[in-house]
Amino acid sequence: MNILILGSGGREYVFTEKIAESKDCQKLYVAPGNAGTATIAENVNLNPTDFKGIADFSLTKKIDMIVVGPEAPLVAGIRDYFEAESDLKKIQIIGPGKAGAELEGSKEFAKSFMHRHNIPTAAYATFEKPTLSEGISYLQTLNPPYVLKADGLAGGKGVVICDNLQTAEQSLTEMLQDEKFGEASKKVVIEEFLLGIELSVFVLTDGENYKILPAAKDYKRIGEGDTGLNTGGMGAVSPVKFADANFMDKVESKIIQPTIDGLKKDSIDYQGFIFIGLMNVGGEPYVIEYNVRMGDPETQAVLPRLKSDLLSIFRSMNDKNLDQASFEISDNTAATVVLVAGGYPESYEKGKVIKGLKDVANAKVYHAGTSTKENEIVTSGGRVLAITGIGDNLEIALKNAYAGANKVCWDDIYYRKDIGQDLLALDGL
Repeated sequence: MNILILGSGGREYVFTEKIAESKDCQKLYVAPGNAGTATIAENVNLNPTDFKGIADFSLTKKIDMIVVGPEAPLVAGIRDYFEAESDLKKIQIIGPGKAGAELEGSKEFAKSFMHRHNIPTAAYATFEKPTLSEGISYLQTLNPPYVLKADGLAGGKGVVICDNLQTAEQSLTEMLQDEKFGEASKKVVIEEFLLGIELSVFVLTDGENYKILPAAKDYKRIGEGDTGLNTGGMGAVSPVKFADANFMDKVESKIIQPTIDGLKKDSIDYQGFIFIGLMNVGGEPYVIEYNVRMGDPETQAVLPRLKSDLLSIFRSMNDKNLDQASFEISDNTAATVVLVAGGYPESYEKGKVIKGLKDVANAKVYHAGTSTKENEIVTSGGRVLAITGIGDNLEIALKNAYAGANKVCWDDIYYRKDIGQDLLALDGL
């Protein structure tokens, strides 16, 4: 099979590595890829939302499957584009169509979907610029902290949590009136704050059947102790002990099954990943958000634990035979530490030479914001690398991850030193 992977981050690097292991993978391309994917596959200078360019390339190279990494092409309707053309619809797309992608493309749509299908989630209300004053009045009915979410895509940075009413009112004004997140915050969803422990659950579905991937916990804030600005993710751990069998049974019966059934009831033929952001509130699961692709950096902690052939799993979805696919998960623990450019998630410099990559021994190095310049690997994004350690338990996995992270350096490197420490503290209780 000839495979094209869309995206350039750490998630896409993992897809590249896992698919390249398959005996059925003949030729593998990544668009646009990064310095790491270039060592495994062939990078292609295509924008993931350039559907015509992707279509032309796919026909020329006789592509059999396109694996869509990021959300933007899905929300923009890449699946619909391919299915509408007779010479393109035979290409299997891993990712939902535009209707299903609205679960991530619109927070309001997702909340309405949950409400309609009795899926547990926080109370909410949606406001636009003309209803700003009503939004401020609604905030005054809630208890702090306050959760404000841009309705549309904002690169993982459209959620603002405010500790006091004054800051919440100011943030709502900035989002609606001052268009802080541009088009994404034309609408803002205000949610009740849920107090609990957050985790991510990943589901792969062919529209009829589904497989539940390992759960993970990610670390979104830039600062240690979960302080500072939200980022795309500073680390992840899989599995998480507080998501035990009893809790996951509740997740499946109260959230996953109603989600799959709800998509069918709404006549949405959903094929691809569903990333369910959850809060464990006193042992009960509540949905914080849906994403319509794998998470990043959770992918770097989840997929290394998959022992089965990923490409074979994807192929089984084409004929809605996912239930028959081999799906073996390792009992090991994986811990991922994300290395970022100084200044991220705000302004940062690019082009810094990365050293020490070959010195990492007992951990996996996943490239994200990297490129090649004058035969050297340099930084080209905010989240530059993810280092994943694997071990029999969390302590060993973290030790391996940080030993690897300590070998890598560039001017102005930064990473959190406390990934997983909260979970180790829970183990000690």
